[in-house]
Amino acid sequence: MSSQRISRPVCILGLGLIGGSLLRDLVAAGETAYGYNRSPDAVEEAKKEGFDVTSSLSDVLSRAQGDDALVVVATPMGAVGAMLDAIAEFAPDCGFTDVVSVKGAVLEAVRERGMAERYVGSHPMAGTAESGWAASHEGLFRGAAWVIGFDLACGDAGSGAAGAGTAAGAGASGAGAGAAAGASGAGAAEVPASWVELWKDVATLAGVVHAEVVPARVGVHDAAVARISHMPHVLAEALAVVGDQGGALAHSLAAGSFRDATRVAGSEPALVRAMCETNAAAVVDVLDEVIELLNEARESLSRPEPDIAELADAGHSARIRFKAREASGARGGESVSPVPVSSRPVLRVRPGEGEWVQVLIQAESLGARVEVF
Repeated sequence: MSSQRISRPVCILGLGLIGGSLLRDLVAAGETAYGYNRSPDAVEEAKKEGFDVTSSLSDVLSRAQGDDALVVVATPMGAVGAMLDAIAEFAPDCGFTDVVSVKGAVLEAVRERGMAERYVGSHPMAGTAESGWAASHEGLFRGAAWVIGFDLACGDAGSGAAGAGTAAGAGASGAGAGAAAGASGAGAAEVPASWVELWKDVATLAGVVHAEVVPARVGVHDAAVARISHMPHVLAEALAVVGDQGGALAHSLAAGSFRDATRVAGSEPALVRAMCETNAAAVVDVLDEVIELLNEARESLSRPEPDIAELADAGHSARIRFKAREASGARGGESVSPVPVSSRPVLRVRPGEGEWVQVLIQAESLGARVEVF
């Protein structure tokens, strides 16, 4: 898929870690891409490196309108509303996507403004604890999963939330049955041809930067990232506080396990708040599961003969299952290994043709990658 080209220029709003890295990768791949950042200092640094950027939002969006560009909203969630309003005013005909880590809140804001037929949500599963233009670099997305939404093709946003139970319940052994049930239970909606082309361009964009497309509706996505992204941030913050309360000796003895488990606590607090607070319901559900496990561990350790075997065995088995899907190497700029393509389900889809939406639903249930042709 990386051999394909995006059918239009790309305009990126926000040149932090994600937006800046995306601009670098697109330009390196020979795509026409330019961007906006509200910080004049970041803009000057990017210009010095030869990138086509500006600190004028109205100017960059007016240019995007003239180019019929694909607009990428790469700002924190708190700025998304303002970006959508600016797109509506200065680029009223442009299709757009976003890279925000929570999809339900963005889709709601899009729908409130009547912009759903020009929007395809996305979320690259890549990042580091650093932020800003200075942290951006080429190769951030290589091998990373890049989630792309398709709620509009299913008729409404609620279909994703309804499907969450199927996706969550389809474990390694039951994934096929879950996929079949999901595919038979939802039909494609009539959507404009322009939206189908937009979806294809967003998928192609992910391929150009060497990411792997994983389709998921908003409810399924937000429930999943609460488990593997947002909850780890909550736990890292709590563990960092507990370690700090141990004083200088605890810090001097801390080694790899503490460092690895608290790494994401180095993220900007505002970014952590934006992720967790806008996905609060899903995070609370997962937090309840964590608290139950910790309470059971506490009770077991409080007995005359302390015993943490149940949690240790369950955690070890879960980690082994996760590692079985990994291979050596780095993903998304992090010390995380990608799953080798040969071990992942990969489905092929031709947007707008045949049962393409059912293929996306099946891929969602399997956690499969899709190749677009």
